[in-house]
Amino acid sequence: MAATSISATGLCCSSSFIGGWGSSVAGEDYALLAARPAAVQVGGGKAVRFRPMMKNVNEGKGVFAPLVVVTRNIIGKKRFNQLRGKAIALHSQVITEFCKSIGADGKQRQGLIRLAKKNGERLGFLA
Repeated sequence: MAATSISATGLCCSSSFIGGWGSSVAGEDYALLAARPAAVQVGGGKAVRFRPMMKNVNEGKGVFAPLVVVTRNIIGKKRFNQLRGKAIALHSQVITEFCKSIGADGKQRQGLIRLAKKNGERLGFLA
């Protein structure tokens, strides 16, 4: 607990606070905790780099996730990703045609495509 005394003018403050104000307020140690080394040496001294991972936060969740995982395991990851890419492209084309038919602008079309991606994640299609 910090004990603070204020002078009569109210401008001078002294404190018996132990530690720096930066570490308690701004978290000056945060950079050290959050930083990840660029490379790590393994066994024979060869550096191994970390690869950034783009991962679905809902991976393994959703109604269709088990079906998607089983299908990916059966047909292989490469072929599965090709099929998924074609399905996503086809769905985007359908959304674009729908937007043309109702007269929606590009911004609304992009919003619908983003909504479709979010729904796909929630349902497990992107597992």
